[in-house]
Amino acid sequence: MMQPIQKRAIDLLIELKLLPQGATAEVQPLTGGVSSDIALVRSAEGNFCVKFALTQLKVAAVWTAPVGRNAADYAWLDYVAGFSPERVPQLFGQSDRLGGFAMAYLEPTSYPNWKIELLAGRVDPTFAGAVGAALAAIHARSAKDPAGRAAFDNKGDFRQLRLEPYLVHIAGQHPDLAPLLDHLVKGQDAARIALVHGDVSPKNILMGPRGPVFLDAECAVEGDPAFDIAFCLNHLAIKVMAPKGVPEALSETARALWSAYVDGVVWEDRPGLEARVALLLPALMLARVDGKSPVEYLDMRQRDRLRDLARRLLLDPPAGVEAIIGAAQNSGTHPS
Repeated sequence: MMQPIQKRAIDLLIELKLLPQGATAEVQPLTGGVSSDIALVRSAEGNFCVKFALTQLKVAAVWTAPVGRNAADYAWLDYVAGFSPERVPQLFGQSDRLGGFAMAYLEPTSYPNWKIELLAGRVDPTFAGAVGAALAAIHARSAKDPAGRAAFDNKGDFRQLRLEPYLVHIAGQHPDLAPLLDHLVKGQDAARIALVHGDVSPKNILMGPRGPVFLDAECAVEGDPAFDIAFCLNHLAIKVMAPKGVPEALSETARALWSAYVDGVVWEDRPGLEARVALLLPALMLARVDGKSPVEYLDMRQRDRLRDLARRLLLDPPAGVEAIIGAAQNSGTHPS
């Protein structure tokens, strides 16, 4: 039986020599994720954020994953810290034995969560552009570093965490789309282009004083960078339909993200990357309705609209990413 996070957190910090033996500390569990237990530890030695991967994710469907992904999460943050330390929290150490790691706790007053800001209607396209530029820089750096990204040979975990619960799962529910979705899955399985974060979502991005700070890289893999940008664009497109969604501003935000990202694509042919994004994006939209991790802030009517939009975009693909953003905006502005 897994120990309470309070004990695991203190044991981890003692093992990492961040707390002395016998130390006491205040441990406050944090919310926001489905794949890990996370806590803030306040002690005389300082404040720390600790994170432990879960075997069964916090979703209604059966969705298990190897806890060793905690090491991939730490390794991605550590890799990025090597050339852009402002883009990740400061790291304090990782324990394979306890399946957790410690990092700096970033106060929400100075580092608000991007998802929370978006759902509250506080939309900042300039920040989205900074996210796109930062993500492209990470992809560009790793694309020319085959030895560095080869350490992330996590295709099995990526399939279990991303491809199966998203693309494979919806193929079973939409048989007419199964050949296309199978093509996408095979392409993702084969790609080894750059270091992929795997969960570039607004909930995993903080709005820091020096720009975006990325969190939660449990799905990190040597793979296709198109997945990361499509994953993030997907979240912005879906928020157009949210109860407090601001379609025009959110669409401008998605365009700013895409424009800044594609400006930084120097490792491959841009039209080729856009073609992959344009296929992945509507598939990921559909996965947030009928996959194992459905979006939580849309009601049934809004989910039906999202499903219809995603299927239409897959069956009759528009010309490029901008057209998909426009279709999402139109759906949010003029709901059927």
